[in-house]
Order: sequence, then C-alpha cells, then structure tokens
Amino acid sequence: MRDPEILEEVKTTLAALVARSPGRAIEVRVPPYAAVQCGEGPTHTRGTPANVIEMNAQTWLALANGERTWADAMAAGLINASGARADLTELLPIRIKP
Repeated sequence: MRDPEILEEVKTTLAALVARSPGRAIEVRVPPYAAVQCGEGPTHTRGTPANVIEMNAQTWLALANGERTWADAMAAGLINASGARADLTELLPIRIKP
C-alpha cells in the first residue's frame, strides 16, 4: 500500500530533481511511487532507457534529504543503476524549502 505522505515527498523531490536537471537522458524510478526522466544528453523515447536508476522510496528520500550519500547507497547495494550517466552525485541532496 502506498503511504500518501511518502508519495507526496517522493513526487516533490523528483520534481525538484527534474527542475535542477531537465532533459530525458536518465530515468529515475522509485517504485511504486513515481518515475521521471531528467538530465541532458541523448533523448530517450521508446523501450528501456540507456541510463536507468532505480531504488526504493526510503533510499531516494535519504539521498534527496542529504541523510545518505550516493557512494554510500551504491556501496550498500541500495541503488540499481545502469548506463554511463546513471549517477546523481552532483545533483544531490535536494532540499525542499517548506
């Protein structure tokens, strides 16, 4: 079951990621809550994107809020990332002002 508060926070932080890095080169998936495309580079239109990042909501929110680093989450096996551009280190954390 989807928690409405988690859903809202995931969607808000992913929207901020897209605003920070517009484009369609990277697909970021946080199932079952949301998925977005961001990042400059070759545009993806059909099939599986070349650069895909997937993680659970807890991991995404920890990264977005600066509670965990990208390197730490990768080393812990919490992120499934494929493709040359599938690294959000330079875009995190994303702190949303209330």
